[in-house]
Amino acid sequence: MLMELTKMAGRLLALSARAVHARAIPVGACGVHDEVRTVIGNREIVGYGYNGQANYADRAEFPLPAIRWKEPTPDIAALREKEKGDWRKLSLEEKKALYRASFRQTFSEFKAPTGEWKSILGYTLFFTSLGLWLFIGMKLFVYNPVPESFGEENQRAQLRRILDLRVNPVFGLSSKWDYEKNDWKK
Repeated sequence: MLMELTKMAGRLLALSARAVHARAIPVGACGVHDEVRTVIGNREIVGYGYNGQANYADRAEFPLPAIRWKEPTPDIAALREKEKGDWRKLSLEEKKALYRASFRQTFSEFKAPTGEWKSILGYTLFFTSLGLWLFIGMKLFVYNPVPESFGEENQRAQLRRILDLRVNPVFGLSSKWDYEKNDWKK
């Protein structure tokens, strides 16, 4: 019995070792990125990105896109070789060129206000005023006039009739009316 268990354990160990070794193949070698390459061209994949796909987006909450902004050119390739050395030897223009090859915008550029709130406010006010004009038009031309029973004199007469009939004397209006003093209870 013990011998069979050790054979089974050895077999499981060998299978798991093969499975781990099989997963060690690099993703790019499997041809997974072939479809992605048709979209991004020769741009270098430099990281995971914010969603695990090879795409570019300027995002403040995840500032490291998965691919570089521009495709490599001979000028950029020369600068990349030069950046592997001492950065103090790079000029400011070369540093900016390297940055612009990797990123489309700086933080201050993509976080700058766009003024989009103005159009949103304009549309909101336009549709609000349109709704008010529609309401006024409906009130004037579509709805029937208010019945006479909505007048103040008719409402007083209706209240007096409710009190005279003693409608709902336990919890309603009649319970709050003092019939001896002919006035509301205090």
